[in-house]
Amino acid sequence: MSADELVYRRLFRAPRELVWRCLTEPAELARFWGPRGMATPVDGIVVELHVGGRFETLMVGDHGSHRMTATFTDVLPPERLAWLEPASGLHTTSTLTDLGDDGTEVVIHQRHVPEPMRSDQARAGFLTSLDKLEEHLARLIREERP
Repeated sequence: MSADELVYRRLFRAPRELVWRCLTEPAELARFWGPRGMATPVDGIVVELHVGGRFETLMVGDHGSHRMTATFTDVLPPERLAWLEPASGLHTTSTLTDLGDDGTEVVIHQRHVPEPMRSDQARAGFLTSLDKLEEHLARLIREERP
């Protein structure tokens, strides 16, 4: 792995299809996308879920906003999702592995990560987004069970 690559791994107690849904549907993405302190309104999300399709998010917070604009480079439901952000060259690949017993491992591999996104603070912020996803998945599972 080179200096401009990052890998995040997280185990979720949720079925892979549910994790996939949360990573690909705007209404779900709006519930967790972005670090703590940032919100991502559903009307600021575009998901054209096919290779060559657009993926855009607008995160807003007390310290301003950040728009991410990308193009999907790989869409293999519910196993792999990848996109390229042309402005920075950042390429993100998320791989979802079904662990059985309603467990899913998500590995996020980022290549060509811009220097500011490699800082300890930026990486810690990214992890809070995964925490928010974990909380959202737990909420959805509680709501679906009788």
